Amino acid sequence: MSASRASSESPHEPALRRALELALEYLAGLDEAPVGATLSGVELRQRIERPLPETGRAAERVVSELAEAVRGGILGNAGGRFFGWVVGGSLPAALAADWLTSAWDQNPGGYAVAPSASVLEEVCGRWLIELLGLPAQSSFALVTGCQMAHFTCLAAARNGLLAARGWDVEQRGLFGAPPLRVLTSDQRHGTVERALRMLGLGRDCMVELASDARGQLEPAALQRALASERETPSIVVLQAGDVNTGVFDPFPELIEAARHSGAWVHVDGAFGLWAAVSPEYRRFTRGIELADSWATDGHKWLNVPYDCGYAFVRHPEPHYRSFSHHAAYLQRFDQQRDSVDWAPDHSRRARSFATYAALLALGRQGVARLVEDCCRHARSLVEGASHLPGVQVVSAPLINQALLRFLDPRPGAAEADHDRRTEEVMAKINATGEALFTGTLWRGQRCMRVSVCSWMTSDRDVARAVAAIAASL
Repeated sequence: MSASRASSESPHEPALRRALELALEYLAGLDEAPVGATLSGVELRQRIERPLPETGRAAERVVSELAEAVRGGILGNAGGRFFGWVVGGSLPAALAADWLTSAWDQNPGGYAVAPSASVLEEVCGRWLIELLGLPAQSSFALVTGCQMAHFTCLAAARNGLLAARGWDVEQRGLFGAPPLRVLTSDQRHGTVERALRMLGLGRDCMVELASDARGQLEPAALQRALASERETPSIVVLQAGDVNTGVFDPFPELIEAARHSGAWVHVDGAFGLWAAVSPEYRRFTRGIELADSWATDGHKWLNVPYDCGYAFVRHPEPHYRSFSHHAAYLQRFDQQRDSVDWAPDHSRRARSFATYAALLALGRQGVARLVEDCCRHARSLVEGASHLPGVQVVSAPLINQALLRFLDPRPGAAEADHDRRTEEVMAKINATGEALFTGTLWRGQRCMRVSVCSWMTSDRDVARAVAAIAASL
């Protein structure tokens, strides 16, 4: 059998070729396709739901049927006109590497089962630590996203604080352990609470401190809270980039106060931590390197495919004690890192391939430029919208996040009327298909969030979004 004949008869080739055709067709059409879903949930279910077939079918046909079934329910967040939540696209190099990740099918839980993926992960970790300006000795883990990055970092914090008080939480559990408390802003993200629940610490351990008018945690408020129960081990959770306004907590003052009391400081930098890469926006992260742990996403501002987050811990010992796992059937190699010792999941996707590809494709200057371009586009979009009648800028962009509100023009309109008007206008904008925005509640007011996080967003995309807003008023 000839080599060409063997290749043509590969069981993978028809399905992969069809997947490539469909993927390129989808990506090529992003610029003109509606950004939001065009079918309702009921319509999608009618198309997708069917009895499980008794017999199988050819892989190529399955791929085609899958693509047809989900058509109308795929959001255009891979393109440049998606401004909802904080969702980036996927860089070409990262997307291609992610395809190879599936083809190679490596499990980087241990070096023995995935040598290249393991070494690549170690390189990525060191690159990221250097890029973000974190302490060189920090340990790290590649996880599913910022949710599990919080879990990883707060597990290390729990271990470290309790070990300092003579309690081995990994051996003895939490029954009878010294209580912990978590001090954080009332603007903290919900993923922090979920991590505390999963760690068995519960909601009641969390003390929410009032933020100021800008949404920042005030040093005086933290100092009072720290002084109120000096004997209780404390974790302080700070924010780098509020999900609504992009605001950063004042790290030098807050971290100094926390360190003086012996607290562990964790930073939620889901997207804002990437500001540290930019000479223009690095000022917002000044002092962040003084913290004890940091969490961020790769699938936000680094623009790698989903299922990629990063956890960093200044103190490797409690990080290692929280997750290390040894068994007779696991083969170990001296001087080689096994990621199972640093991350909550054992078998998992090899996230290092896409991360490595993204960092190699961009370089330090490219990452900085991506951040700065997104911030510039956010400013342009808000500036363009601000000149339209009835548009109120509730929060101008510090980085890539902003809030707009649409005011009811009727005389005597109340706040509830402005809330309703905001929802109506946002729904009209999204219905045009020209852009997609999502709403939020900020200081009791319903607002439309502006979030620019994609490498694909261009000046033309911003102009189209502003035009869609104008047409919807």
